[in-house]
Amino acid sequence: MPDLASGVTYYIAFLFSTTIHEAAHAGAAKLGGDLTAYHGGQVSLDPRPHIRREPFGMVILPLLSVAISGWPFGFASAPYDPQWAMRYPRRAAWMALAGPGANIALMLLALVAIRVGAGLGVFTAPASVRFGEVVSTNGGGVWPGIAFVLGVLFSMNLVLAALNLLPLPPLDGSAAVPLLLSPATANRYQQVLFSNPAIGIVGMLAAWQLFRVVYRPLFLIAVNLLYPGVSYS
Repeated sequence: MPDLASGVTYYIAFLFSTTIHEAAHAGAAKLGGDLTAYHGGQVSLDPRPHIRREPFGMVILPLLSVAISGWPFGFASAPYDPQWAMRYPRRAAWMALAGPGANIALMLLALVAIRVGAGLGVFTAPASVRFGEVVSTNGGGVWPGIAFVLGVLFSMNLVLAALNLLPLPPLDGSAAVPLLLSPATANRYQQVLFSNPAIGIVGMLAAWQLFRVVYRPLFLIAVNLLYPGVSYS
């Protein structure tokens, strides 16, 4: 039976990090000239407009997965105008990168907080690491809880950034590919993506298999950055 307090912490971290992710998409789209998400209320750090758009992906599915496995699994989305994306493929690409970029920023903030705590002697390197459990503490009181929350935020945002940066549709990494293409080629690339929704299903299946291979090495690299001189394998 999953630990309730840990499961709730994981879900809150998922909700917070996903809200930041989608708000970053919406804000970047607004800056690029697409007001679709802005008019939908998604340029906001309030999770409610994001939940209204994807109640199943942001509430029902992650809470069910927490109850079953202890880990949240879900999804969210920010609306955008495909015609705008076709006219401005580079702006659309930066809009796509804004979401995982926000997750990287959150992960780095957690990393800095952990490093500061380690420098002050509050946090220590654990004997072993796994998702969400990357910080130990010798302190009492609130410190074990703070250490756990920081570890969950670090791990959750690493997952969200790494998964979404895979260049497979419908993930954000696939929408960023036009940055590497000529305008004409980028336009043809987008036409293929927009006209073949089934590509997204195949892409998600492939992304899941690929992510299972690349995540563990990436996680270990990130955790080793937390504690210079300590090596996890």
